[in-house]
Amino acid sequence: MSVKIRKVGNSNTLTVPNNIKPIAHEFDVFQGRDGVIVYVPKHHNPFHDEAFIKSHDLKQTEEFGGKLIGREIP
Repeated sequence: MSVKIRKVGNSNTLTVPNNIKPIAHEFDVFQGRDGVIVYVPKHHNPFHDEAFIKSHDLKQTEEFGGKLIGREIP
């Protein structure tokens, strides 16, 4: 299966064939050095969300417990 780039206004458009069912409505697009065009579904990053950051304690505790050694921040 192949598609062709079409000019729509000032943009180039690639159509998505009917047999491909997108799992997202918004995508990030990248072009590789060899010309490959990659569309990646855009995902929400909770670590950039102020509400998420305020509602979660993101401090790391010791993995194995016990006395701290070195210069760890208690």
